[in-house]
Amino acid sequence: MSLNVVGMIGANPSKGETPVSIIGGGIDIDYLNRFTQAHEKSAFDAVLVGYRSDSADSFAVAQAAAAVTKHIKFLVAHRPGFVVPTLAARRASTVDIFTGGRIGVHFITGGSDAEQRRDGDYLEHDDRYRRTDEYLTVFRKALSQESFNHSGTYYQFENASSSVQSHQVPSIPIYFGGSSDIALDIGARQADVYMFWGEPRVAIQQQIEDLNTRAANHGRHLEFSVSFRPVIEDTEALAWDKAREFLNSVESNLAVNPIGKRTSIGSKRLLDFANESDLHDERLWMPLAAATGASGNTSALVGTAEQVADSLLKYYELGVGTVLIRGWDPYQDAIDYGKELIPILKHESSKMRESAKSNT
Repeated sequence: MSLNVVGMIGANPSKGETPVSIIGGGIDIDYLNRFTQAHEKSAFDAVLVGYRSDSADSFAVAQAAAAVTKHIKFLVAHRPGFVVPTLAARRASTVDIFTGGRIGVHFITGGSDAEQRRDGDYLEHDDRYRRTDEYLTVFRKALSQESFNHSGTYYQFENASSSVQSHQVPSIPIYFGGSSDIALDIGARQADVYMFWGEPRVAIQQQIEDLNTRAANHGRHLEFSVSFRPVIEDTEALAWDKAREFLNSVESNLAVNPIGKRTSIGSKRLLDFANESDLHDERLWMPLAAATGASGNTSALVGTAEQVADSLLKYYELGVGTVLIRGWDPYQDAIDYGKELIPILKHESSKMRESAKSNT
């Protein structure tokens, strides 16, 4: 299993010295181009294109960014329930063709009731996931050429079909996440790659084992991704100083522009780990997650490039094939990760993979 390194792009420079989110804020085409190209030059395998109720359309952003790059892939965040799944499948296939097979779709069911309601969605947590389950069932069917009928709780289709097929074979990969029991059950049946936020290794190992068992019950095999926001510097002491500076900046920003409360189980898990201890494993630092209310991917790995790479590779040893890394200084960090961190990750994971082959 190769180690894939994923970053994250936004379509407009973030407000504030240390942004919690890089989604929203309109569109700056030049910035989007430069930000995406910086990731490609740093040898990221892919970038996540985020989604928020006030943000630019993620499929359109991915297609625009692909036009100024050559090989980097795009993980397009998509929130089920706001367009019908047959249309979403045609949109995904269309963009996949235009980008030469460079997209995956990350289905985000939604972790904030207030955020959902801005787009008119008033379903409760479990009902949203039940709708997502049905949505994914239809989405997969709609990626094929076969016509089909569907009559479910949330969607009904008669003789649905698509003349637009994805570039990728067998199909566009589906990414999924969530920490509730209903999310884990749906992901085991529907996802190709299951995504976690950055938790201590023992917790990730437990979730991987749980999902592997659930997936095996459906005759399926999953791949896994874990997300972090590394803070790297030339020395460990400088990295910790930088991390504390980021924390001070985030706290100052949020005092002026507070973030709404999230209701997701994943956020609650991060906050529980933050309450247990500021530091887990060797360098998983949780105060930034605590300060933001665990608003998305907010777990920090702090140290030198070598130290952070060592921590990330320990997740790789657990069976994690993708690491999503984005920084608290998003543009500059994308460049800095490419100088040492990503080369180390690629080199060492390749050595580990070859060693595993030779021992089998």
